Amino acid sequence: MTSNQAWDTASVEEKKHDVIHDEGDAASQANVLVVTPEDDKRVCRLIDKRLLPILIWVYFLQILDKYLLGLAAVWGLREEAGLHGNEYSTMASMNAIAQLVWLPFSSYLLVRLPAKYYMAGLVFGWGGALLGMGFSKSYASLCATRFLLGLFEAACLPLFAMITSQWYRRQEQPLRVATWYGTNGLATMFGSLMSFGIGHVKSPHISSWQLVFIIPACLTILTAPVILYVVPSNIDDAKWLTEHDRAVAYERVRFNQTGTGSSKFKVPQLLEALWDPKTWIMVCTSILLNAGANVTGTFGGLLVKGLGFDNYKTSLLNMPFGAVQLLVIVLLAWIATRFKFKGVPLAAICVPVLVGCIILVTSGRAKSDAAKNLVGPHRIGFIFAGNPLIVTWLIANTAGSTKKAVVTVMYNIGSSAGNIIGPFLFQAKEQPYYRTGLKIVMGVFAALFALVILQMFLLITLNKLNAKKRVELGMEAVIVDRSMMTKAEEDAAGAVEHVEHNEEDDDITDMKNPRFVYVL
Repeated sequence: MTSNQAWDTASVEEKKHDVIHDEGDAASQANVLVVTPEDDKRVCRLIDKRLLPILIWVYFLQILDKYLLGLAAVWGLREEAGLHGNEYSTMASMNAIAQLVWLPFSSYLLVRLPAKYYMAGLVFGWGGALLGMGFSKSYASLCATRFLLGLFEAACLPLFAMITSQWYRRQEQPLRVATWYGTNGLATMFGSLMSFGIGHVKSPHISSWQLVFIIPACLTILTAPVILYVVPSNIDDAKWLTEHDRAVAYERVRFNQTGTGSSKFKVPQLLEALWDPKTWIMVCTSILLNAGANVTGTFGGLLVKGLGFDNYKTSLLNMPFGAVQLLVIVLLAWIATRFKFKGVPLAAICVPVLVGCIILVTSGRAKSDAAKNLVGPHRIGFIFAGNPLIVTWLIANTAGSTKKAVVTVMYNIGSSAGNIIGPFLFQAKEQPYYRTGLKIVMGVFAALFALVILQMFLLITLNKLNAKKRVELGMEAVIVDRSMMTKAEEDAAGAVEHVEHNEEDDDITDMKNPRFVYVL
């Protein structure tokens, strides 16, 4: 933002779409706010301080909930519940099946329901489902509670992606998404340490694997009322921002050209999302990435235990893997922010993942092979940087509230499909080697690499088409994309080209907006 931008602060709701073009006239008016780079930075810090911590905590709980199944299996869930053959794999897939069933309805709810009420209801629901898993001791009851868990967790990632896109500029989004998504690593480390401690609890009334579910479930349920108090539904609802700062917050995200939020569900935007080829490439990348990630998710603990370690050492040996996840998520987000590319780092992470698969395929499972078999999953851990990169790539290149909701839900449908497929790549009869599944995963990541390159070429083509449209409309072919600028670059760029805004402009899709610049 530069000092050329002025806002009438008399009423944020009524005036948020009007930009004053004549700075000289504006200066003579009362109640006029000049938005400066300092304002932009200060408001961003306020948003980080009040909104980001709750996003981090809630997403940490959701990731922890997913990771607990693998820990419970280490501590005897399969034996005590009498699971045989591929029943564990089937039960592990139930939450993804529930997400696949429910996610199409989530796109409507994401647009229509206030964020804080939707988030609080989801958190309370999945906390209750997780508590139910802690008291389930049969295949049927575990499947039922796992299904309910997936039902309530279904909209979490799309909701968080929508919130991030509505509060942060495109240049700021990768690190913010990495901040809450990076809890993958923290959840892995915390869960491993927690299960190690729980393993020392000896009780004739409750098993260690039950406590693995029950303790996090209680934390999750208690979080729901906190969300109602802390999380705003939109910028106008943010009581911790002054009226002045809410005007600044609206202007900050308007540069994204992706919309500032609308509660109207628009069928034309739904149809555009379904027609857009880049949507389907993102869905396919989501399927491939999440199918492959099951190497370490559902079966990571069992792979380590298969090396001959006891339950305690198996739990602790998963902690370095969590550290790897956290490190690569933050590192790749920084690279994406610094160099303003999403596709290149996304393609690059496929290389260490393929190396990790090769190590596991070619190694034995004796104690003497332990070092190689621990290094393999750590290499595969690089894939956990993939989802936040895809999410930020998706929300940066999708405009329109309804379209964005539909596309993020479709992405999560792909994620659910991948999570359904993944566990079935690893057959119980092949443990502890799982070589067939690992070979398939190698092919999965090779295909993922190819799809990322294809998406980059498509975005390059779309940018060229938009440049051509701008020339036809009498505009400059190349425009300055301030949403991807650092503060220093904004200062060097000088004055802002003012554009008249109205409500429709704030909810126009990327394919209808010739000023839209796609991020590679």
